[in-house]
Amino acid sequence: MPGIPEQDGINIAIDRGGTFTDVWASIPGREDDLIIKLLSHDPANYSDAPTEGIRRVLEIAGNEKIPRGDPLDLSSVSNIRMGTTVATNSLLERNGERSALLITKGFRDLLLIGNQARPDIFDLTVAKPDVLYETVVEVDERVTLEAFTEDPDKAQVDVSSDPALVHGVSGEVVRILKKPDLGSVRKEIEQLHRDGFRSLSICFLHSYTYPEHELQVAEIAKAYGMSVSVSSVLQPMIKTVPRGQSATADAYLTPITQRYIQGFSKGFRGGLEGSTTTRCDFMQSDGGLVDFRKVSGLKAILSGPAGGVVGFARTSYDSETGRPIIGLDMGGTSTDVSRYAGSYEHIFETTTAGVSLQTPQLDINTVAAGGGSKLAWENGLFKAGPASAGAHPGPACYRKGGPLTVTDANLCLGRLIPDYFPKIFGKNEDQELDSEATRRLFDHITTEVNADLPVEATKLSTEEVAAGFLRVANESMCRAIRTLTEARGHDAARHDLAVFGGAGGQHACDIASNLGIERIIIHKYSSILSAYGLALADLVCDVQDPLSCPFSDANVPQIKRKAEDLLSRAMADLKSQGLTDEGLIEFETYLNMRYDGSDTNIMILKSGEDWDLGNAFINRHREEFGFTMPREVYVEDVRVRAVGKSTTHSSAISPAKEFSKLQKGAVSDSSSAGRRSVYFETTGWRDSPVYLLSSLKPGDQVSGPAIIIDNTQTILVTPGATATALNNHIVIDLQKKASQSVPGLPTVVDPVQLSVFGHRFMGIAEQMGRTLQKTSVSTNIKERLDFSCALFSADGKLVANAPHVPVHLGSMQYAVLWQHEHWKGRLKEGDVLVSNHPVCGGTHLPDITVITPYFENGQIMFYVASRGHHADIGGIQAGSLPPNSTELWQEGAAIMSVKLVENGVFDEEAMEEHLLRRPAQYPGCSGARNLSDNLADLRASVGANQKGINLIRQLSKEYSLDTLLFYMKAIQENAEVSVRALMKSTYDRFGGRPLEAIDYMDDGSPIKLTITINRDDGSADFDFTGTGPEVYGSTNAPPSVSYSAIIYVLRALIATDIPMNQGCLTPINVILPPRTILSPSPEAAVVGGNCVTSQRVVDVILRAFDACAASQGDLNNLTFGVSSRIEDGKYKPGYGYYETLAGGAGAGNGWNGTSGVHVHMTNTRITDPEIFERRYPCILREFGLRKGSGGRGQYPGGEGCIRDIEFRRPVAAAILSDRRVNHPYGLHGGEDGAKGLNLFIKKTPEGAERVINLGPKNAIQAAVGDRMVIMTPGGGGYGAVLDDSQKNGDVIVNGVHRLDLSGTKAAPFRASGSLSGRAAMQNSN
Repeated sequence: MPGIPEQDGINIAIDRGGTFTDVWASIPGREDDLIIKLLSHDPANYSDAPTEGIRRVLEIAGNEKIPRGDPLDLSSVSNIRMGTTVATNSLLERNGERSALLITKGFRDLLLIGNQARPDIFDLTVAKPDVLYETVVEVDERVTLEAFTEDPDKAQVDVSSDPALVHGVSGEVVRILKKPDLGSVRKEIEQLHRDGFRSLSICFLHSYTYPEHELQVAEIAKAYGMSVSVSSVLQPMIKTVPRGQSATADAYLTPITQRYIQGFSKGFRGGLEGSTTTRCDFMQSDGGLVDFRKVSGLKAILSGPAGGVVGFARTSYDSETGRPIIGLDMGGTSTDVSRYAGSYEHIFETTTAGVSLQTPQLDINTVAAGGGSKLAWENGLFKAGPASAGAHPGPACYRKGGPLTVTDANLCLGRLIPDYFPKIFGKNEDQELDSEATRRLFDHITTEVNADLPVEATKLSTEEVAAGFLRVANESMCRAIRTLTEARGHDAARHDLAVFGGAGGQHACDIASNLGIERIIIHKYSSILSAYGLALADLVCDVQDPLSCPFSDANVPQIKRKAEDLLSRAMADLKSQGLTDEGLIEFETYLNMRYDGSDTNIMILKSGEDWDLGNAFINRHREEFGFTMPREVYVEDVRVRAVGKSTTHSSAISPAKEFSKLQKGAVSDSSSAGRRSVYFETTGWRDSPVYLLSSLKPGDQVSGPAIIIDNTQTILVTPGATATALNNHIVIDLQKKASQSVPGLPTVVDPVQLSVFGHRFMGIAEQMGRTLQKTSVSTNIKERLDFSCALFSADGKLVANAPHVPVHLGSMQYAVLWQHEHWKGRLKEGDVLVSNHPVCGGTHLPDITVITPYFENGQIMFYVASRGHHADIGGIQAGSLPPNSTELWQEGAAIMSVKLVENGVFDEEAMEEHLLRRPAQYPGCSGARNLSDNLADLRASVGANQKGINLIRQLSKEYSLDTLLFYMKAIQENAEVSVRALMKSTYDRFGGRPLEAIDYMDDGSPIKLTITINRDDGSADFDFTGTGPEVYGSTNAPPSVSYSAIIYVLRALIATDIPMNQGCLTPINVILPPRTILSPSPEAAVVGGNCVTSQRVVDVILRAFDACAASQGDLNNLTFGVSSRIEDGKYKPGYGYYETLAGGAGAGNGWNGTSGVHVHMTNTRITDPEIFERRYPCILREFGLRKGSGGRGQYPGGEGCIRDIEFRRPVAAAILSDRRVNHPYGLHGGEDGAKGLNLFIKKTPEGAERVINLGPKNAIQAAVGDRMVIMTPGGGGYGAVLDDSQKNGDVIVNGVHRLDLSGTKAAPFRASGSLSGRAAMQNSN
């Protein structure tokens, strides 16, 4: 294979995107670089766009015609570098290689269940992308970890004591429970081969540390000539689900990718393999290149976007100033956001196209707003995206009958100039952009907008509507950028903005201004920067191994040995790719580190020869999260990234350095290529000069308004901004954004402003959540993200609640309202309140709400609040979720109203009194079992609230407090309009008759609902009269739970996205007779109301609306552990496990119920099997779907799950569940789902097994070898079962015919990044 070539040949870099393929080339003897842009799909003219791009380069370089289709001579080419969407598109379109999965016995459905969370909490169809494999083979093999990290004794394991014990790669002691029968495995693989499978993935439990079983099976498969993706080889990191899904993705994508490369290679004389002069490398998702022979589909998913990150990092960042850069890559369908501060930011677990991937990727986050994003006027709000017009039909101006898009808005406002756009539109692909079609559609939508405005409102012009849509699109991108920077503890305003992509230049100034960013950097190749970035990239080999040990002086030698081994492997890999000069290789060594007991890992880069990485971790943790912990620091993985300096084309001086040295002056008037009338919101139409980028000399300064343009990009310079031309960049400096405050109170709602405020209010709630997550210490809040943050108006009514936890939706409002009335006139600035009592708007006691009022001129202007689930607040059982509680005091601390902070001082003594001492006064009860975590999380809530107040204060300065308060009320009224419309349509659907439903809890308690709708105004009574009395048990539900259930269902039934606030409930009059299970006495136990009854209330409401069959109807709360205690006068800590288990979702009219998923009021992620067994003394014997548990029907219900746990130490365990007596009902002839079953399988002294039915709620003491088997309910079916003659194969979802719902779910955007990873973790109890 060719080594790193000299710079004496042609260098070519190609980014093959979904719509266009961009080509950059450097040709010896040619002063300027060659840029070519061509369609990625043009079968009438060429079969492969990259090959066609190379052909055109060779034609120009050799000044001779080269016929299409002839093999190309690459003798003059030194380098070809490619980024490709082949893997991405195969994943999105689900057209990869047919493959099979081999997995540990008992876990055939593990990857189908995934993390058990649903992608969209308001989607009743629970649309999830299908798995990537076609069939599963369970292999009867098993290993587990011998020790467990939660062990208070930290007992050491003697490996020599048992031949079944071995050391794993990570240093952990592994117990081999069952070796695979390789003869049986060979027969299974042989059958797969006969069935036509040529690609396999293998994932066995704990193979990250004990890969032997996987490797043995892989050798058998390779002997049959099969492509094999081994999870432990691809990425040896703990967590079965993402590692297994990564292996299935590799098996699905690598054969497709390699076939493409083989076909690409055939386009050249002798093929790429036969070339001795030309090197060909492909970009990987981590920003490094790899030889074309070693391309993995898994590692190429973000190939194209990664090139863009390398491009802006290498061309925009200045190492001397160290000013960080935000990258904004705005394309046709979406915008990619990333950040660079001197080193690439990688993530190692993310979700792309519905698949959890465990592989190094650059932290690229996609926002559903691009040039092709559809524009719509819905429910009184301007919407830009997330739907896209795509390449076909494309925007309205593309002459294919497409819808209005962001591109059309820019065209309508004069920000795009058709004369400079390629004439490739129309039937014969020879016409320019259709400005008339764009204007016609904007006139039409303007008429719609004005028709919906109040009579007294000033009507909007077409230009104002188009500009309004651009403001909303820009705000959606700004919201993602704020969240990305805030999540890492950075201020967006303290960055420069590097903008690239075809649409970026038109939005750069407005986005930067909104974020407070003062400088924009746009490379001259910004529209093809992903291709140019390939020319600047290096060969990279990234390898890592697990190593689970404390970071200590004693362990540093073995850490070093592991690093040296990885270094040798990485160097050998780069040499095998042709990089023979060791002097060109640089190494980066990382330790993946965490605190003991935490799942928050941070990659720490070793600096020079300094191995003091423990302190480096502590300092980084403090920087990112705001605190340190008095715990041991652990190493989770050792990683080496070898970078081969293979760049043949280097970037010039940094823009900051060049700018500082450059002599600058105003551009001459003669340089203008013409003038253009451009519309700006603040000034209206402005006559603006147009400059060709090629005509600007270094130092020329262009004052806005102006347009700078070339063949591939349009840069808008807004009024007040100054653009300076450099050799390779345009640098735009902005004036500080002026306040948009206007005197006086607005009298009429501006729909554009309302849409923008909707984003800003929700963004504030989200950033409060980021602050709470960062500064909390408990696992429940920091890692499981079991919290919600919200903003309330001065009267205590909800304005914005980021939809993190469904059971918190709306319920926090009643906590704020109660405190608002209770403290009226008695609160002062600097006061913060805390409460969790059910009669004060609480749900169950572990959910503690912290409320902060904001004052101005002595008056409360608004409130902010945070609610987090505390893992323990005392009571009769560790975890404070006792299944057998009968009185509230048994469930822990109950706080009606206390000043957590008074006059700015945190009252720790009061918290100790309420959390520690008072609960312990009751018989059999303890106070909070980890008070330090409680106090730390309460302080974090106070900080999150303060963050919200600071952000609203900034917003009020930007727009004025009067304007802010006006739009708080307006956004509430906007949600109200949508709910009233839903009620009116429901009235018509049911012919005006009342909606009625009843269902029964397992104890026989009825939940009865009658909904009476007033057609005239769209209001409704939700009357729960007839519901059973409160029970002597834990399933009583405070009223706030019912309010949450109602607001959840209303939002789920409304087809479009609406603000989540008080307006949703304004038209609803809720009647909850006192002393019932839904409005119990203040003394009643309520812990199960949040976990069980909330789900049943949702089912009853949905049944009344005839929306869908019943889902599993509970959360299957499972807890076990050992309590802390005093032994010999010393405190001995305990440990505890808590999670909620998925079941079946109910089917509806047009969709099958989804199997193995959380429904409605919860969305918790399941603990990964490997993490579960590492932490706790258990063996997970089985976790899969419960076959046949979904109700049969025209549309069958989803299946429940089986979770079989064997205990290896004595523990106390408890289950809190329901639907163990009553089935989840079917609808319209659909059959009921199977009811659940909880079993305790106890070993007798004689070795026999006793199988004991625990019922829906129980607590046990388990001995070594005992098991709990939880079988969760299935979902009900919808419609009578059809015989074969009645079936046509169609499934209808939201009115759209689909052949198979499970396989045709809408695919997410390409790059989810860290933001989507955090969002996916949101959950509830």
